Amino acid sequence: MYRLIYKSRSVGEIDWDVVKDILHRCEKSNAENDITGVLLATNTHFLQVLEGRYEDVNRTFMRIVKDSLHAEIQLIAFSVIDSRIFQHWGMKGIGVFNLNKEVEFELIQKYGEEEGGVKFPLEEWMALAMINDIDMVYKLPGWKT
Repeated sequence: MYRLIYKSRSVGEIDWDVVKDILHRCEKSNAENDITGVLLATNTHFLQVLEGRYEDVNRTFMRIVKDSLHAEIQLIAFSVIDSRIFQHWGMKGIGVFNLNKEVEFELIQKYGEEEGGVKFPLEEWMALAMINDIDMVYKLPGWKT
């Protein structure tokens, strides 16, 4: 089992419609390939975690790299894992935009600021910690497939 984490810049502004469109486009392929994970989005950037078999995760990432929606893709981690963190999520999308100002301030204080929004980290452990904070501590609403 493998986990891949990447960060990218969006070529356009991101909102809930963009996030939902991405999740709908990948839903069938992720289910067929047993890919699980999470997609975080600010107004300008994506941070995504993909979990599954090596070939499937690699093939999915290669499709993302070729997708014209993404620019400046940065591979954060591609690791062998004992078990999935996101086994119950086909793919969950979380919009880290239009937040409660107090939550946004706390996330910026902890992880930094980028282009007026929360900065996604470039270290694996920190990216996973941020996802945990967003999902468990702040309980931001998401969209699951």
